[in-house]
Amino acid sequence: MVPHPQVCYNGFAMKIKKLDYLIELTYDKFYKGYVADVVNLYGCMSQGKTKNEALANVDKAIKAYMETVIKAGKYVDIVHRSVETPVPLAYA
Repeated sequence: MVPHPQVCYNGFAMKIKKLDYLIELTYDKFYKGYVADVVNLYGCMSQGKTKNEALANVDKAIKAYMETVIKAGKYVDIVHRSVETPVPLAYA
């Protein structure tokens, strides 16, 4: 198993870790493009004219969101959980 790389941020040692996020893509007819809302990061969203552009932009938004959380001093535990639940086939 390869260890996660470590970085120093604001004097604190941190691990770089790949996390999974739920992203809701919605077509906005007024913008004529897609809005990407990160379901599990309140208020974190972005947009793009195509689905791929919206997803690329939301990746940047997630990184900026996490940097803001760290800068604000809100050190929170990030826990990965998997829960089995019924979902519509469109989301499976």
